[in-house]
Amino acid sequence: MTTYETLLAETAQPGVLRVTLNRPQAANALNTQMARDLLSLWSALTNDPGETRAVILTGAGERAFCAGADLKERQGMSDADWQAQHVLFERQYWALLDVPVPVIAAVNGHAYAGGLEMMLACDFAYAVPTARFALTEVTLGIMPGAGGTQFLPRAIGERRAKEAILTGRPITAENALAWGLVNRLFAKERLMDEAFGAAAAIADNAPIAVRQAKRSIHTGLQLDLRSALLFEIEAYNRLVPTEDRREGITAFNEKRKARFTGR
Repeated sequence: MTTYETLLAETAQPGVLRVTLNRPQAANALNTQMARDLLSLWSALTNDPGETRAVILTGAGERAFCAGADLKERQGMSDADWQAQHVLFERQYWALLDVPVPVIAAVNGHAYAGGLEMMLACDFAYAVPTARFALTEVTLGIMPGAGGTQFLPRAIGERRAKEAILTGRPITAENALAWGLVNRLFAKERLMDEAFGAAAAIADNAPIAVRQAKRSIHTGLQLDLRSALLFEIEAYNRLVPTEDRREGITAFNEKRKARFTGR
């Protein structure tokens, strides 16, 4: 496993990779090095996930999942340097979206600005009840620039997203759950166990089928319904000749647990 300066990446159980944003002294804020590390990690998983069937993304410590961009690093940056850094930020966010295996956000603390955008780029999210969620960019003279103005309305609706983005006020964990921003809330001592439980359930399923289903959902939401249905059938048909499809049906009829190999 590759080592990173700002991340901890470990195979915590078979098929499940845990990635921890590891700058707790800075509320796990996203700096240039973390962006480089994330881009490298997500790109490697996209090129070849290997035995990884699910990923859990979390933050070090209990205070923050990710506080957004590191504003101390940005102090005094020239316009050109700021924009160049943001291109790197963009690339790592888009690389996260391209990861073929499911990525679960285990939100151990506050998710602000780019931290919330990172959570939104994951496939689904569990969080602790004390977490707060905010896109605070307009309070700093900028605006969300890594998907926030697109993903938040899709998650919680246009009017709620406008209120959150234009005021910069945080969303409570209770509202985040009620509005569909996160899937479930768990006490901090249960958060990782629950995330691993979901990841293990995914890892037990046929990996090609999981990847195709994720791809169909992502792509279909950007298409009209008729085109999305056609895309779904194309994704489905690619599973018919796989060994895993045959294994799944055989195991069902033999009343045993399927042993999927990703072939």
